Amino acid sequence: MASQPSYERSKQVAESSRETEWTQPSFGKQLFLGDFRLDLVHPQPELDVAAVEKGEAFLERLRTFLTEHVDRQRIEREAKIPDDVLRGLGELGALGMKIPEEYGGLGLSQVYYNRALAMAGTWHSSISTLLSAHQSIGLPEPLRLFGSEEQKRHWLPKLARDHISAFLLTEPDVGSDPARMSTTAIPTDDGTGYRINGTKLWATNGVIADVVVVMAVVPGSDGHRGGITAFLCPCDRAGITVEHRNEFMGLRGIENSVTRFDDVFVPTDDVIGGEGKGLRIALTTLNTGRLSLPAFCSSAVTYSLKIAREWSAERRQWGRPIGEHDPVAQKLAWLAGTAFGLEAVLDVSSRLADDKRNDIRIEAALAKLYSSELGWTAVDEMVQIRGGRAYETAESLARRGEKPVPAEQLLRDMRINRIFEGSTEIMHLLIAREAVDEHLRVAGDLVLGDARPVDKAKAAAKAGTFYARWLPTLATGAGQRPGSYAEFGELARHLRYVERHSRKLARSTFYAMGRHQARLEQKGHLLGRIVDIGAELYAISCACVYADTIGSEQPARGKEAAELADLFCRQARRRADRLFAELWDNDDRDQYRAAQQVLSGRYAWFEEDVLDPAGDGPMMPTHEPPAAEQFDEPAPTAPAAPAS
Repeated sequence: MASQPSYERSKQVAESSRETEWTQPSFGKQLFLGDFRLDLVHPQPELDVAAVEKGEAFLERLRTFLTEHVDRQRIEREAKIPDDVLRGLGELGALGMKIPEEYGGLGLSQVYYNRALAMAGTWHSSISTLLSAHQSIGLPEPLRLFGSEEQKRHWLPKLARDHISAFLLTEPDVGSDPARMSTTAIPTDDGTGYRINGTKLWATNGVIADVVVVMAVVPGSDGHRGGITAFLCPCDRAGITVEHRNEFMGLRGIENSVTRFDDVFVPTDDVIGGEGKGLRIALTTLNTGRLSLPAFCSSAVTYSLKIAREWSAERRQWGRPIGEHDPVAQKLAWLAGTAFGLEAVLDVSSRLADDKRNDIRIEAALAKLYSSELGWTAVDEMVQIRGGRAYETAESLARRGEKPVPAEQLLRDMRINRIFEGSTEIMHLLIAREAVDEHLRVAGDLVLGDARPVDKAKAAAKAGTFYARWLPTLATGAGQRPGSYAEFGELARHLRYVERHSRKLARSTFYAMGRHQARLEQKGHLLGRIVDIGAELYAISCACVYADTIGSEQPARGKEAAELADLFCRQARRRADRLFAELWDNDDRDQYRAAQQVLSGRYAWFEEDVLDPAGDGPMMPTHEPPAAEQFDEPAPTAPAAPAS
């Protein structure tokens, strides 16, 4: 294993930590297989009456606290959330929104947790980021899912009340490739614990955290399985140093750290879930934790629509409101459709998470990917509509007597969503791996090209049986029957589109696997298009289902909801059609070849006139990755995207 290339070792680490079983149905998985299982998302699960009452009561308290006690411009000006705001959030119960009531938390549903994050985010995004980093990926969720009962009873009440947590995975030289992790946890000779050494980067809440989840590599040895392990670690332990508080383009109030561990002792009782389970814990936690990102994005887009609508009605050019001029009107319509579509994706995904009858790993990942990409474009369009005033800060606007609309802050704060908790590029790989899971299960030895002849023969027989049954199902379906999905009225045509194009996407994926075989995992842009098509089909489905739910739960708004859903679906269908065309008619090969020329320095002369204020030197520090033998996982049977 020591001689194995780093790329292959990285795949093994990611694959061995991936959830490989599908014990519950998945709308997203079936969508990529050409099986449009509308019954998995429609009708939507009804919201529990008690959960609604509890959630609405908390939202009202949160709204009052934010508007009466939180100076959002002070946070932006001082780049810090004041201590009294942190205390107030704790007293309100906001630190324990996702923690079950039996452990001292509020026990909110995913729907209301996301609504709370969305509300806090529109007041100031640093508040929602703090709350999400603490609960979505911080200590409460790993403990709830994988912690011992003793760990839960000791820590969850504190975390619900006044202890802030952080999640420490990334390192200065390690992002989405955990096989290169250099932070180590060496077992002590007496067997009572571990000594952790290493540096962690970009730990949100790390500056003010009372306790953290830290990922470190335990070397494999006699009595130790080894591998990446999750440790619970209070921040008052000797050897923990916050070296730096990082500052960013947006999210100016977050307490994000570089944290160093120097021979920090952690007892065996503070291991979460067992040795070697750390990466799996992180990935499982992110399955629902990623839903906080669509909440941020959806609320920002809805706020952007409000800003654009009000400005376009009030601002006049050439004798009439600018919203009546076609270029601005087109942007307004796109914003309205996008705002509805993203809220639909959030609501459908959140209710699925609460219902717990479906595997939502693909849906949550699609929601994060889709919302962050469209959200960024939507906020940028709002800035374009508002013009120069959107480029001016809210405080500057206020000083000269205008409404302090934080448009430029919205743009700065939104940009990170395409990067953290899995960048767009990593999400494409992760979702693509799940989307082709069934194909690799039955035909992996055929398409990967590294199997023995006898294994290839067995795989051929197995694949032949599967594809003989599966391929004929992709020929025809309900999407070709004009009366299908009639209960959705005018929106039925969009569901018929999804059904037809789900089968087309499955055929396209099958063709791509046959054409590229083992090279497919290197075709990241092609895989990205396949995933983006699936995201559009998922979003169209969500929009139709959500509009139908609004019509049932709020009949007075049913017609308007259907109009917005139709608007969004027409926009999404155009994007999907364009992506389908680009699957086989693109410049990917030429673009890749040109990029390698750029990397080789062939065109460096073109940069000669650049005056670089950063000076010379490497872009980042380097270190030697740990020995491959530290990762003692079994070899995977299929390629995997790097973990996010």
